Amino acid sequence: MALRLFSKVKVIPDLRNAAFASSAAAPAELSDFDMQHKSPVIRKQQLIPKAHYGGRHAVTMLPGGGIGPECMGYVRDIFRFIGAPVDFEVVDIDPTMDNDDDVQYAITTIKRNGVGLKGNIETKSEAAYVTSRNVALRNELDMYAYVLHCKSFIGVPTRHKDIDIHIIRQNTEGEYAMLEHESVRGVVESMKVVTASNSERVARFAFEFAKKNGRKKVTTVHKANIMKLSDGLFLETSRRMAEEYPEIEHNDMIIDNCCMQLVAKPHQFDVMLMTNLYGSIVSNVVCGLLGGAGLLSGRNYGDHYAVFEPGTRNTGTAIAGKNIANPIAMINASIDMLEHLGHHFHAGLLRRAVNKTVNIDRVLTPDVGGSNSSSEVVDSIIGNIGKS
Repeated sequence: MALRLFSKVKVIPDLRNAAFASSAAAPAELSDFDMQHKSPVIRKQQLIPKAHYGGRHAVTMLPGGGIGPECMGYVRDIFRFIGAPVDFEVVDIDPTMDNDDDVQYAITTIKRNGVGLKGNIETKSEAAYVTSRNVALRNELDMYAYVLHCKSFIGVPTRHKDIDIHIIRQNTEGEYAMLEHESVRGVVESMKVVTASNSERVARFAFEFAKKNGRKKVTTVHKANIMKLSDGLFLETSRRMAEEYPEIEHNDMIIDNCCMQLVAKPHQFDVMLMTNLYGSIVSNVVCGLLGGAGLLSGRNYGDHYAVFEPGTRNTGTAIAGKNIANPIAMINASIDMLEHLGHHFHAGLLRRAVNKTVNIDRVLTPDVGGSNSSSEVVDSIIGNIGKS
């Protein structure tokens, strides 16, 4: 299962000739990509051979709308500079289409490549038969777990300091099941689907994640006091799973109180486990606490595929093309992708350069209190490659 995704390899190579070095010098352990594709447990997908050429990986790139295309351009510029062994297959999805042809092609390419990097994909059609492109990708590829690492940037001024929370979100059901109907005129029913199998999968994922990353507590977020059957099932599954991990503390919290506690006392949280809609809400709350939508990256994991994206899934249409969008979230998503593929040397180079740019040099876009343009931030990152 995707539980195997977190046995990380740490490599600290010489920084000389950084732009031309290969990640081949890393220890001969299976990368997360190899683990995911060579030993999946639940075979829900019709698998096709993965595109993998020697030491290089093919990755599906979905620029999406708004600021997505320009941020993807920055990622490609940086990857060329550091010589990252990744070849992007760019797939554009037309948000105005009244069919899912573009999405199905994108899904096929991710199945072929195993990994995707995406911006937020708009769905402008209001036709009931046209599903959300983002939800369709996650559901079709059975990427049932979403991970968002919410860690403070010391270079970004915020009210709360030293926040370090992992949000783990069930990614394929709940209110996002997209099952709605009008039972009689003027009465619309929307179905919230919670299943024992998916609740158990994501709960085990969360506890395994906590165990392998040295985390001490898992908090299950719910509304079981009102939704006694659906959220009740999710909560009961989490409690039962917690019994298998006695070394990890487990508690639970109602979603509305959770949001208040996050704003008032965020340091009480370590790993947070929740259903789909609550994950969307909590992710945006925590991103807001840490500086906004432009910093954090999110990871979508399934048994066979992984897709990396900015953490809040915002399109940013209003600032597209103005050279003021914060590129850090997309760059951080690309770093997560490199680590997943096993290219730890290149990931480390880029992560240290981002850290120096944001936290030491404080080259920041206006959304996080700076005065620099998007391109100036990227230029600073490239200039810091190998210096930190």
